[in-house]
Amino acid sequence: MKLKKIHWIGIVFGIILFVVALIFFRGDTDRNLFIFVLGLAFTAIALPFILDIMLENKRDQEIGEMFLEFSRNLAESVVTGTPVSKSIINMKSKNYGPLTPYIVKLGNQIALGIPVNKALQTFAYEVDNPIITRAVTLISEAEKAGGDIDYILDSAAKSIAEVEKLKKERKAGISTLVVQGYIIFFIFIGIMMVMEYKILPLTSGISQLGGFNINIQNLKNVELKQVGDDKKQAQDLAAPFLYLLMSQGFCAGLVIGKLSEGTIKAGLKHSFILCIAALLITTGVRVATGS
Repeated sequence: MKLKKIHWIGIVFGIILFVVALIFFRGDTDRNLFIFVLGLAFTAIALPFILDIMLENKRDQEIGEMFLEFSRNLAESVVTGTPVSKSIINMKSKNYGPLTPYIVKLGNQIALGIPVNKALQTFAYEVDNPIITRAVTLISEAEKAGGDIDYILDSAAKSIAEVEKLKKERKAGISTLVVQGYIIFFIFIGIMMVMEYKILPLTSGISQLGGFNINIQNLKNVELKQVGDDKKQAQDLAAPFLYLLMSQGFCAGLVIGKLSEGTIKAGLKHSFILCIAALLITTGVRVATGS
């Protein structure tokens, strides 16, 4: 991935936060605040890259929709008797959104005398979209076999339309599961918070006294020491909760992305949202409560 200006801004801002955390919040008393600032630093660094992934997924979706329109227009033009090469050259002046520069280049290559099959293969390689690659392969192989090009283009357009329809139906059908996945994860965070602040304090320090032969004069000192030990023990027991929430958020995000959009890559944005939410919520509550 080529680094852009927004990426460098996020990286610099994240490094500044990281340095601030190391200088001011590295002590044991500020451990939760240190982790909270580190979470903000990681968010600043990773957010531009996650936004890039989201924009790329949106671009791929728009390219698929525009290629469907291009295929339909090309099929209609060929049916009227216009050769494929001439039809593509005529269509390069039309607006196909993010697909327009690739179609312009495709038309220019054909106008320069490059064979249609080779130009289409170059077009599919540069766009790097699975739907377009599959359609171009189908058109090329069918043309080599001697089929009717108008029928082939019409079949390819119908196939692309069916794929896009199924993708939209799947995304609409799975949207409720995506919402449920987020709700379940935040409920899980709530359960972890209840365990950390309500259950662990009750179970910590059960065996701190170490026996029954304690002088009454030393009871006050024992109680003070027990309070400090109980707090440290509760912190040690609560520490794995954050790791559990982070791993749960990362895996849940990948599953949500795979179910909703069909790719693990699309799940990275969900993993990022869930992991950052878990980190900032848990450490933020600890900082606010002073635990």
